[in-house]
Amino acid sequence: MKKSHSIGIVGATGAVGKKFMQVLQEHRITPKNLRLFASQKSKGTKLAFNNHEYEVESLEESDFKGLDIVFFSAGTDISKDHCPRAVKAGAIVIDNSNAFRADPDVPLIVPEVNPHALKNHRGLIANPNCSTIQMLVAIAPIHRINPIKRIVVSTYQSVSGTGIEAIDILKRQAEAFLKAETFPGGVYPHQIAFNLFPHIDIFLENGLCREEEKMVFETRKILESDIPVCPTTVRVPVFFCHSEAVNLELTNPYELDQIRKLLSESPGITMMDTPEKNVYPTPIQCQDKDDVFIGRLRRDNSAKNALNMWVVSDNLRRGAATNGVLIYKYLAENNMI
Repeated sequence: MKKSHSIGIVGATGAVGKKFMQVLQEHRITPKNLRLFASQKSKGTKLAFNNHEYEVESLEESDFKGLDIVFFSAGTDISKDHCPRAVKAGAIVIDNSNAFRADPDVPLIVPEVNPHALKNHRGLIANPNCSTIQMLVAIAPIHRINPIKRIVVSTYQSVSGTGIEAIDILKRQAEAFLKAETFPGGVYPHQIAFNLFPHIDIFLENGLCREEEKMVFETRKILESDIPVCPTTVRVPVFFCHSEAVNLELTNPYELDQIRKLLSESPGITMMDTPEKNVYPTPIQCQDKDDVFIGRLRRDNSAKNALNMWVVSDNLRRGAATNGVLIYKYLAENNMI
């Protein structure tokens, strides 16, 4: 990018906030000015970026004057309170929370899928849910050439999607189990070490949990379609990366080799699909990488024109920070800032 911008990161001391800093550096983005924000208790904390130390500001005590872009990753309530302040100060906000995703006036963006929706932004842009992002990067190329009639997806989501506290509780519970000690509680309603449970966030009256509802709504908004989506979201004892078993019912017949070629040539996707040699994506292989990884691509002979795939991606990067940075890069490269 030719022009540098003044960038702010809200939630800079959190898991995703730190990933924003890492991804910006890896993409060789050098801000004209960088400001880091967090809660009052983190005020004065020093964080390194491009071999310089930056002092964290208290979000409650600071303004956003002079910033061009502000990445928010500090939770829904904080976004509701402070994103409008940043927009009013003249910044473009890329928000990683659920605060504005359902707002019809706020574009919900996956850059490889619907960058055209950025033309209508009013200073506020929403980053989709992590599980939605990786699924849509994987299936949108197919949908463009052979419309999808129905999606059934089961997710296997790592504890880092909950936050730093969940990473810590998985470590401590695993250590306690191996030492035959009393299990520490907290964060989740059930033990997560050596266990899993089929809900993420709260249950709703319609029988879905909130994470499942997000996948349904966000998929439809981004694809601009009323496509049926049937999700089951599962929390698993993995530190990083979400995995998904995705089943698609397509409108028309397809050739599997053509789908494989299409996906291998699509941006943001890496194919790992030689199952006879045990080559398929796993969370450990995909950790700290930007791409969405696809394997076990195969026909589903139980339904007409149906297709199965296995999709893995780093939820803190591709499902959060990297998607936000790619939105910023698109805006910058198209002179939209």
